Formats: sequence, structure tokens, C-alpha cells
Amino acid sequence: MGQAWKCSGLRWPADGPVLVWDGGRASPLRWGRRVAFKVAEGGVRTCVGARGHACPVGAVVPGRGTGARCEECARLDRAHSVAADTIADDPRPYHVYVAWFGPGLVKVGITALERGSARLLEQGAVCFSWLGRGPLMAARRTEELLRAALGVPDRIPYAEKRAVRAFLPGTPAERAAEIEDLHGRARALSGWPESLAREAFSAVDHLEVFGLHTAPAAVGEVRELVAGGGVSGELVAAAGPDLHLATSRGVVVLDTRLMTGWELMPAAAGPDLSLPVREFRTGLHQQEGLF
Repeated sequence: MGQAWKCSGLRWPADGPVLVWDGGRASPLRWGRRVAFKVAEGGVRTCVGARGHACPVGAVVPGRGTGARCEECARLDRAHSVAADTIADDPRPYHVYVAWFGPGLVKVGITALERGSARLLEQGAVCFSWLGRGPLMAARRTEELLRAALGVPDRIPYAEKRAVRAFLPGTPAERAAEIEDLHGRARALSGWPESLAREAFSAVDHLEVFGLHTAPAAVGEVRELVAGGGVSGELVAAAGPDLHLATSRGVVVLDTRLMTGWELMPAAAGPDLSLPVREFRTGLHQQEGLF
């Protein structure tokens, strides 16, 4: 048995996506590179812990969960999370943004100003625009204002994002149309916090950054990793936590969050995909309202 590695997830530094491994090793990802690994035979998926600490009991966690944490570690992680709205005294300035993931899929969110657009890349936003900037609580109130007044969600399931990537409009202007309209309606609302500075609409497009402008449409997604299973495919695109891999079954999306908690080894010769896959439905996805 060769050396096993544990994946910490997909990150988006300025020079492109990288897979990060426990211990700090990083694997830069480039289009055309072969991504190949196998889950250890007889292995189990164990909790990754929280806040830099190992799970005290080494709990076994389900294969289909993206968090790879037991209940106690998940609770500890949420207790120190801006995204979970559990921190109110963060002194850093924040951006409020509107983001678009595909036809009918728009959301509002916030991110620390110092992080730039990293949060949008991590979420797989195809395009976005800043809406305003200011203190954390002012950004939170603005986010809630858009949810209440315009019915804009602050979360979109990744399954929804993946389902529309094969149907993205061809030009940046077409891709930005929905958030440009939303940006205008948001700026016209009354009730904005005085401490939040509004920002003019300026769309940032990630289609080429993600490689989606040349990637074939995906036919399905990996549902979970299983002991003894593996995948080998050519990387044709990446968006958010997702790798789009060309296999003998077509392009399949692998959510790298499913890799965490498993012991993984380099793949030997054999079938290039031996993991459960859910096929995408054909036809253009239509979101039923904004939720």
C-alpha cells in the first residue's frame, strides 16, 4: 500500500485553483492535468475536526456530507463563523455583493474586504458585482434588506449551481444582466444603513477563470466517495469546490468537499470512475422563484 494523503479542500489563490492536503502540501490545478486517486480499501471517512483541532473521538462521518464533521465539531466550527452569523464584533470592513450562478440563480452575500473576490470564486459565482462596503453589522442589515424587500436568497445549493452550468449565456453582458437589474433595484431601496457606502455596478466575470468557456457540458456528479472506489480524469474546468473531470462516461463533477476525511492514494491502472454518480437531467433548469 502506497502513502495515503488527506485532502483539506480546493482553494482559490490569485494564480489559480489548488488542492490542499493535510500538512500544507498543495497541488496546483491546470486544465488538461489528470486528477487520479483511489480511496483506501476498507477505509472509513473520519471527522476533520474544527478550528484547527482534531476531532477528540475520531468520529466516523457519512460519505455524502460535504462538511466531514461530527455534530460536536460542526457546532464548534459554527460558533466561530461569520457566515453562520455568530460573530457580531468583527472590526474588519465588509463588502456586500450580488452574485449570479446561472439563469435564475442570483444571491446576495457579504465577505471581508481584505479577501477580495476569493469568496466569490469559492462559491462558484459565474459573475458578480459589489453593492456596498462598511462595518459587519451594516453589511448584515443590507443583506437582510435585500432578502426581505426583494426576495433575494443568501444561499443557493451547489446542486442547483451545477445543474445550470451547461446553459450559461455566451457573452459577459448576457451573464451580467440579472445582477445588473438586481443591483439597480437594490440601490433604489430605502432603509440602507448610513454606515454602508454604496458602490456602482461593475460586473466581474469568472467564466474563463473557471474554464467553463471551453469545457464540455457535465453529464453528472459524484454522489459520494466509497472505500476502494476511485476516479481518474482530465481536468477541464473548476468552479467553487467543484472539479469538472473528463472520464470515459463524459464530464463528471467532483465536489472536493466529499474528499475530506478520507485516506486517498494515487490511482493505479484500472477503471477511471468507480464511484456512485448522479446523472443530470437534460433540459434547461428553471428556478421556481428566487428560493
